Amino acid sequence: MERVQFQQEQMLDELKDLVEKNLFTQKETKQIMKKRTAFETALVRRVAKKADFLRYASYEMGLEQLRRKRIERTKSGPSPPTVSDYAFVRRQFHVFERALKKFKSDVGLWIQYIQVAKREGARALVGRITARALQLHPNQPALYVLAASHELDHLSPSAARTLLQRGIRLNADSVDMWREYVRMELGFVESLRRRWDVLGINAQLSDKGKGKADDLDDPSYRIMGGRHETEPIQDSDMDEEVEGAQARREIMQGAIVKSVITSAVKALPKIELFEALNTLLLEYPTQPSVRAVVMDHLYELLRCTLPDNAGAIKLLANRFLVPELKGEAFVDGLRSANEEMMQSVGEGRREPALQAYAAFIEEWCGAAIDVNLKQYLILSLGSLIARSEHANASPSLLAVHLRLLITLAEAGLVDPAKVVRTGRKYTTKAPKSAYVWLARLGAEKRFAATDKGRDVVDTIWGEARRSVLVEESSEEELEKLWTWGLFPEGSVTERLKIHEGLLKESMRDGRLRGLHETLLISFVRTAHEGRGKPDSGLTSDQAEYSARWLHSVRHMARVYLTTGRVWQQVFSTIEEEDWGSESREKRQVLGEVFEKWRQKDELEATLEWARWLLSSGKGKEATEAVVVGCRSIGEEGRVELERRWMGIVGRS
Repeated sequence: MERVQFQQEQMLDELKDLVEKNLFTQKETKQIMKKRTAFETALVRRVAKKADFLRYASYEMGLEQLRRKRIERTKSGPSPPTVSDYAFVRRQFHVFERALKKFKSDVGLWIQYIQVAKREGARALVGRITARALQLHPNQPALYVLAASHELDHLSPSAARTLLQRGIRLNADSVDMWREYVRMELGFVESLRRRWDVLGINAQLSDKGKGKADDLDDPSYRIMGGRHETEPIQDSDMDEEVEGAQARREIMQGAIVKSVITSAVKALPKIELFEALNTLLLEYPTQPSVRAVVMDHLYELLRCTLPDNAGAIKLLANRFLVPELKGEAFVDGLRSANEEMMQSVGEGRREPALQAYAAFIEEWCGAAIDVNLKQYLILSLGSLIARSEHANASPSLLAVHLRLLITLAEAGLVDPAKVVRTGRKYTTKAPKSAYVWLARLGAEKRFAATDKGRDVVDTIWGEARRSVLVEESSEEELEKLWTWGLFPEGSVTERLKIHEGLLKESMRDGRLRGLHETLLISFVRTAHEGRGKPDSGLTSDQAEYSARWLHSVRHMARVYLTTGRVWQQVFSTIEEEDWGSESREKRQVLGEVFEKWRQKDELEATLEWARWLLSSGKGKEATEAVVVGCRSIGEEGRVELERRWMGIVGRS
């Protein structure tokens, strides 16, 4: 406690000064002393927490804001600075310094300290903090960006450039570093333009130099000399002036920015870099002529660097669709973008490029644009499917085209029967694609099931599950297809019956274990919806409810392929229900789930069971469960179990 006492002694002068200035009362200063003592006591614990330091710093920030408001309210004239004028800010910095001694590896804490120092106008301190942070964390781009921003704010572009170049050497694969470097150079060009405008420096040849250049082209000038010249023209001076004007012209046309972009593309030829730079150039407030030149350079590099990339094709097409386009200009831009993408994907491109075009069409058809434009885009997609053999088998194009036809049919612009026929034709062309089957199922349910009933749709759904191959589909595709018809309009009993049928079907193929687990979790949730909560005041009602849960748990363990995730979901579902504060039935059911769960995942099951016992006021039994669990798992698992259990106990 000696350190707490020392800190208390350091506060006396500033608190006394605040009282003498009538900014705080005696009662308020005593409260400040009490709060600070509590914070200081928390900081000297054996295991300090970062949150304690941050709460302390936040309290000091609030005090400083209050002090400044009270000074403004008093409207007193300027007076010599005293200790209370800077004490609160100094203590904020002191708290952060103490925190960083314990948490040097916390980059977020360094960034918070830098931001606080910048807000208080401590320029020199910000420089020292960023230098220390970069020394400890040279591979953190955010620190270089903050340091460069600080230098730019204080009109030091050369220092900012040096910092960013150093950061790029150490983090050449960081998109953020290259984007901020380009941003800095754009700002530098814009500041030069404004400065030269004020000074009257043009990026072109001056009138005087231009006249001399014209005279030098005149043969009579070289023979007789100029009539108004008092001294001969020096060719070297003329060359220097021409070169200077040429250099200024190139700078104003974005030569520096283009050079940086070229270096960035050589170091990091990824679509993420091009997308970041494209967004930056569109949003940065620079001259339209400079933006046009630099973006043309970026697009040319994109064509040469990533000619077959799907994202690159879409990015190149979107250059026609700048945000400010409206009316006829927007229509022309959308047409140009669509034609360019059609030309790109029609040149024997692979599926990712075709998928990008499909996403482009679907995105714009979902936007708030004229219905005629939507029809134009859908017709373009249909024409590409019809005339291109390569695109004809593309699941992306087929699925998107079918989904968009459904929207047109719902709006009365296409015959629904034609949409249904198209869906059947597309599943014949791409029988292994889950997305094409999902699109067809949507069409059948919307337009065909009204006459033939749900049995027809269920038959088509079953055909889709059998047709889509597991090895050629992702987990996401399979999950969407198999869960498509799980939630029909009807009773919970009907939904549970559908679940059980799918669970049995998924057990026939060992490659569907992940899907089987997903279906089981969904089965648990659906069963929970249909059971109804027990009456916590009636023991017989709770017993009947627990009996139904016990039957379901044992049935799942006996019939289906349960996993740790499934039992975790069951445990969480039962735990969230209100069975009364002293419900023995609930404990019995959770104990049954725990025994099944521990067979799949001893560590997680023991932790959850012990946590629930502890929260129910049974700390001794919770500790015994952890001890038993430690005996059942290996040394590594025992260490992990003890560590996490201590964390749970500490939060209780």
